[in-house]
Amino acid sequence: MFYDADTAHQGVRPGGLIHGGFYDAEPPAGFSGYTGNHIRVGPDVWYTNHHYDTTVSETRITSYLGIMTGQIPARQYFAMWRTLPASCDWSWHESQPVGVTRTYLGLDVYEGAYRYRGMRIVPGWGGSMFEELMPDVFVPEAKWAPRSWGRNHPLHVRAQREHGLVEAGYGIWGFSPSSNPDGGYREYGVDALGLNPDGYFSDVEKTNYDPGFGTCRPATNPHPDFGVGVATPHASFLAMAYEPRQAFANLAKMQHDYAGYGDGGFFDAIASSGKVARRYLSLDQAMIMGAVGNLLGRDVVRRAFATRTVERRLRPVLAMERFGAGTD
Repeated sequence: MFYDADTAHQGVRPGGLIHGGFYDAEPPAGFSGYTGNHIRVGPDVWYTNHHYDTTVSETRITSYLGIMTGQIPARQYFAMWRTLPASCDWSWHESQPVGVTRTYLGLDVYEGAYRYRGMRIVPGWGGSMFEELMPDVFVPEAKWAPRSWGRNHPLHVRAQREHGLVEAGYGIWGFSPSSNPDGGYREYGVDALGLNPDGYFSDVEKTNYDPGFGTCRPATNPHPDFGVGVATPHASFLAMAYEPRQAFANLAKMQHDYAGYGDGGFFDAIASSGKVARRYLSLDQAMIMGAVGNLLGRDVVRRAFATRTVERRLRPVLAMERFGAGTD
């Protein structure tokens, strides 16, 4: 019901994309969308105009669900952007990618990557650990796709660590949407690892990184001075699959140097200034428990989700791809 196979005719992407959602009753005033029914059974609904169109996103789990249940074609996985194009017509996104075009299941895919600290990394929308690694809690992506996720996951973790400890000098690392120590909720990430030009920022000041876009757009802030950083423990737990010692050391520092641990476990976010968001979010605690279960329980969550039937349908799709990720 969410799969829009007709996106090519809408000037979006061939191969079909997943809708952001729909209303099953008339939506409120100001709604921007259209009516339809992709399965042609039952009444029409009111679809939103936006689609999930980037691969490095927590929402790629919806593609996995559709493919493994046979409800959407496997080629939908290759309809999503790895990066947006490198041409000047697309110079609004964060930085100019490098890469080549390859064809999978009849779809041309630009295997682009962003350069960052000697690495080439396929970015997400905001550059957060949640986007990169949440689906990995359920599907052994690095094992099933060694030439794509097997390259990108460890590089993303390394980039987040180097950003926090070296580039920004916060002393702690691991950036992902979480509680804001000053109140509320906020999207955190490493701006350089996100397509969004307005960024998910790693600091309170929302310091914008802008390396330019080759000759198409001049750089305005390629070497920012960062302020007070905000790290979240759930990001370190997700990272443990790829940098266990470094992630453990980071969590130990959050616990002992920042008093970041309470009766319910790690608090949701910790600022490098010492201010702590003394709250527990069920989403983030669930990621922590899932990551710990996989780490200490022989991939218990992955084994429960990625059954032999799932592996038979999904693994060949993931395995055929080669990302532009790597090191220079």
